[in-house]
Amino acid sequence: MMVMTHGDRALPPERVCSVEDARSGLRGVIVIHSTALGPAAGGCRFWTYDSPDAATEDAMRLAEGMAYKNAVAGLPLGGGKAVLRMPEPPFSRGELFAAFGRAVQALDGEYVTAEDVGTSVEDMEAVARETRHVAGLPPREGRPGGDPSPWTARGVFEAMRVAARARLGRELSDCTVAVQGLGHVGAGLTRLLHAAGARLIVADPKPGIAAKVAVECDAEIMSKDAIVDARADIFAPCALGGVLNRQSVSRLHARLVCGAANNQLADESVAALLADRDILYAPDYVVNAGGIISVAAEYLGWEADAVQRRVGETGMRLQRVFDEAERSGRTPADAADTLARRIIAQGGADAAVAA
Repeated sequence: MMVMTHGDRALPPERVCSVEDARSGLRGVIVIHSTALGPAAGGCRFWTYDSPDAATEDAMRLAEGMAYKNAVAGLPLGGGKAVLRMPEPPFSRGELFAAFGRAVQALDGEYVTAEDVGTSVEDMEAVARETRHVAGLPPREGRPGGDPSPWTARGVFEAMRVAARARLGRELSDCTVAVQGLGHVGAGLTRLLHAAGARLIVADPKPGIAAKVAVECDAEIMSKDAIVDARADIFAPCALGGVLNRQSVSRLHARLVCGAANNQLADESVAALLADRDILYAPDYVVNAGGIISVAAEYLGWEADAVQRRVGETGMRLQRVFDEAERSGRTPADAADTLARRIIAQGGADAAVAA
């Protein structure tokens, strides 16, 4: 039997729900940060964590990021996240995600899930057998759907193009980009950059993946740790979060950070460290919103061309953040947070402008 417990309602977050199903091995947490703009939407991460507290802490950070991401993207959605701890094998993936689907259903539409790190379209199909509050399913003709990662990659690419002009005064074809992490999004971004003529340095924990992408995109390979030191114009973190800390920022040669990873800053002080080194930071949740735009379009029944248009406007939204940061004397990270909180507080009244 599934056991679900609920934390005290408070802001932030609005709700913390532990989910557990002994039969399937499901153990995890769903965090609902905000429903001010609509149902809390955010993907399901399936990963190895040292403890339940570590999983919950990650979920809370990610859920807050989703609330801000959806607000700045102009979506009628709040922010949430599910983090599931990977059990020891053997286990049935289908049974585990069906149990997770029942947990989502128990929230009665308050949370909408989709793919994230460690999950797939097939996993979401298992979830969909238990609840309709899921996206990232195979697309229907003329409708959005499927793996949202190509849209995330496209949005980061559009943002990077704007940011490169703002900081470097150059097109991407005249830049060297160091991409850390070659999962679905990182590899997709690398291919887009290669097509645009950028010089590339890549890193991934799996040497075979790095080699494959390097051959395909004529890229240099570095280790996932050493790539922080790469002689590149742009550093694109596309793996897990927390890569930018006091130590790594001191090693950066890049003048611009623009990547797909969530929660790139280890803590709030890192934004000031980047500014002190005159490194322009493109706030992660502003630039990596392409995937959730696709998820929103699928769940809300929008046409496919709405996804293309909104993802194509990612650079425009980033420029708005840069402009606000310059006017206010804030870092881009602080300017983005301020904008997101204002949109959420106003119940989305400013969302049309943000979009």
